[in-house]
Amino acid sequence: MTYKEARVYLDEVSKYGSVLGLDTIRGLLMELGNPQEDLKFIHIAGTNGKGSVLAFISSIFSESGFRTGRYISPTVVSYLERIQIDGEWIPEGEFAEYAEEVKKAVARMETKGMAHPTVFEIETAIAFLYFREKKCDYVVLETGLGGRLDATNIVENTAAAVFTSISRDHMGFLGDTLEEIAGEKAGIIKPGCVAISAAQEPEAADILRKRAESLGCEIVFARPEEMVVCQEDYRGMTLSYPSWSKTPVEIRMAGRYQILNAAVAFELAKLFQVPEEAVVRGFLRARWTGRFTCISENPLFIIDGAHNRDAAKRLRESVERYFCGKYMILIMGVFRDKEYEEIAGQMAPLAKSIYTVELPDKSRTLGAEELRKACKPYCTGSVRAADSIRDAVISSWQEALSNTDSVILAFGSLSCLGEVMDQARRLDKGVIEPSDNGKMKEDGGER
Repeated sequence: MTYKEARVYLDEVSKYGSVLGLDTIRGLLMELGNPQEDLKFIHIAGTNGKGSVLAFISSIFSESGFRTGRYISPTVVSYLERIQIDGEWIPEGEFAEYAEEVKKAVARMETKGMAHPTVFEIETAIAFLYFREKKCDYVVLETGLGGRLDATNIVENTAAAVFTSISRDHMGFLGDTLEEIAGEKAGIIKPGCVAISAAQEPEAADILRKRAESLGCEIVFARPEEMVVCQEDYRGMTLSYPSWSKTPVEIRMAGRYQILNAAVAFELAKLFQVPEEAVVRGFLRARWTGRFTCISENPLFIIDGAHNRDAAKRLRESVERYFCGKYMILIMGVFRDKEYEEIAGQMAPLAKSIYTVELPDKSRTLGAEELRKACKPYCTGSVRAADSIRDAVISSWQEALSNTDSVILAFGSLSCLGEVMDQARRLDKGVIEPSDNGKMKEDGGER
């Protein structure tokens, strides 16, 4: 099987959709010899910040000498970035090799009358096979959805259960209240592990604390209010966490919310007694594309994966801090099942101009015109429904070059940011001209 054939196979498997539960992944991994049993995990759950915390922790562990696997989804730059060791993506050839092994295991399951695994379950199995073969000391593992019934929760050798900010999201799957959602995520806490959590709303913190205590696990809550911010701008920040050390660290991941995420990583480093120099190097070298990432300086162009109400609120705080008084141009694309009206209410008032787009996943995307209508009441400037992501990037680029002190901010689902980056890169290199844009609907008409 070639890499291309492996991708075709996974596209075909995607028809099985997303199913919560551990029975199928358990059967698949048994067919493969239970590779997860030979690995130790740092398991991360939460609503916002999982990718950033994963980037901090895995970079710190790599710098301390541990061979560190990373498993993330979704991805922005490349499909292969979801499976990494010490920051290096899995090679295409090896991905294809493990995909073929898993495909054969799935065929054996089918002959036994067992349920067909989902694409996420197959990807998870591929990752475990790869990490075991490469003898990883730790695997930093990001949950896909929730925690308790997520395919990643098949693991038992959990050294640390890590929780980022928990808020109301995926309520159709995880519950109607913050307590119910926190209860699902708390399911990743396993006997013998330690639990580290971001600062939480009281009801969520209480659920996590009770789950940890019931299993005899220590739980530590980060204290971002103790963080000392020495310097910050849209490129990153320098900060210190006095309860860890007075030594300041530099991070090249911007956004006010990174203060919350960094505090979680500091607490984990304390519990695992990671050497101070490894922590400093790890923070400096951590990267997470798609979280307040600058992709162009002229014009200034930022991308961010804020896709729910809580993330939009934190994104707004960063915009108001770094870009107060600037000519803000927004590119927005969100899923229909998100709180898009509340996201619009947070972000649209900041903009002089907004371009709404549809996402690659047509089954879940909110139409560009519908999103335009949601944004218009909150924006005194122009709000336009773009025919494509490409058109939105080209038009916003042209508009930014025509207005001084302009900032373009593309945000929403991570699924569209890869194309945004690609189009911006082409514009920056002069491959396409800013004037090469299509038609867009503005306030119901065309221009």
